Amino acid sequence: MAEGDVLDGAVAPAENTRLFGHKAAESYLAEAYRSGKNHHAILIEGPEGIGKASLAFRFANHILHHRVAAEAPLTLADPDPASPVTRQIISGASHDLLHLRRPVDAKTGKVKSAITVDEVRRAGHFFAQTSGTGNWRIVIVDAADDLNRNAANAILKILEEPPRNALFMLLSHAPGRLLPTIRSRCLPLRLRPLATDDLMAALANLGISVPADERDEIAMLSAGSVGQALKLINYGGRDIIAGYHEALTGGDGAARLMTHRLADTLSKRENEAIADFFLSYLEEDLQAKAREAAFEGKLERAEAIARFSVDATAEIRQARAFNLDQKQLMIDLVGAIRDLG
Repeated sequence: MAEGDVLDGAVAPAENTRLFGHKAAESYLAEAYRSGKNHHAILIEGPEGIGKASLAFRFANHILHHRVAAEAPLTLADPDPASPVTRQIISGASHDLLHLRRPVDAKTGKVKSAITVDEVRRAGHFFAQTSGTGNWRIVIVDAADDLNRNAANAILKILEEPPRNALFMLLSHAPGRLLPTIRSRCLPLRLRPLATDDLMAALANLGISVPADERDEIAMLSAGSVGQALKLINYGGRDIIAGYHEALTGGDGAARLMTHRLADTLSKRENEAIADFFLSYLEEDLQAKAREAAFEGKLERAEAIARFSVDATAEIRQARAFNLDQKQLMIDLVGAIRDLG
C-alpha cells in the first residue's frame, strides 16, 4: 500500500470531520492561536494511526477559516465539507496549505522510500508566494520520519529563519529519530494512544462495530491506534499474529511451515499494509520480551533481546529503503526470534 493511500474502512485525514481522544491537544492549539502565541513549528508526536494527521488538518482548517486570530473560537469545530475552504483543503487545491509526503517515482510509478529535498523545495517556493488570503501559510510534513538527510537539512534551514505567518506541522511516529536540531526548533505536542472507549467510538464513526467480547483484544493488540485496529479487523491482522506465535512455539517442522506461510503472505505487494503492521508488532513484541526478562532479573537475556531488537529495526529500515527481499527478511527475523527462545 503506497504512502497516501487510505486503509480500507478509513477516511483520509484531510476529509476527516471527526477526531476522538485528543480534546486537550485541540484546546491547546485553539487557545494558542487565539492568543497570538502560536509557535511557527509544531511537532505532533505519537504512535502511527492515532489521529496526528487528522489533528493537523483540523487545526489548519480552523486557522484558514478564522483569519483574525483574536476573533477565533477557543474550540476546533468539526470541518464543514460544504465550506469552500474545506473543499479546497480536501482536494489539495488550497493556496495556503501544502501537504508534504513521500513522492511517487515518475519512472517506476512507485512511492519513494523517503521525502526528498525536491519536495522540501516545494515548501520554499510555497512560502515565497503571496498568500491568497493574507493568512498563515501552512505546511504539513507527513511524516517527518520519512525525510532523508538532505530533506531534513533543507527543512531545518526554513525552521531556522521561518517566513512571516508560516506554520509547520511536522508529524512524527518516532521523534527520537529526528535531527535534534529539528526537534529543538519545534514545539512538541504529544498525542497519546486512544483509550478503549475513544478507540471504539472512532471505529463506530467509520461504521465498524466491535463485538463486546472482542473490545479488549482489539484495544490491546492495536495499542490504541485506529489504523492498527483497522489492520486487525479488515486485513487479517489477528490471524497474522496468531501465525507468528505459532511459528515461535510450535515444533520444528510446523514452525518452519508456518514461518514460510507468513513470509509468503506478507511479502505480496498487495499486502504491504499488513506487512507494516506485522513488522511494527514484531518490534513491540521484542521490546516486551526484553522488559519481561529485565523484570525477572534475567539481565543478560534482556540485553541480548534489546540488542537484537535494535539490529532488527535497522534491518527492517534498510530493507524498506532499498526494496530488498521482504520474504527472506520475514523468514530470517522470525527464525532468529525463535532461536532467542
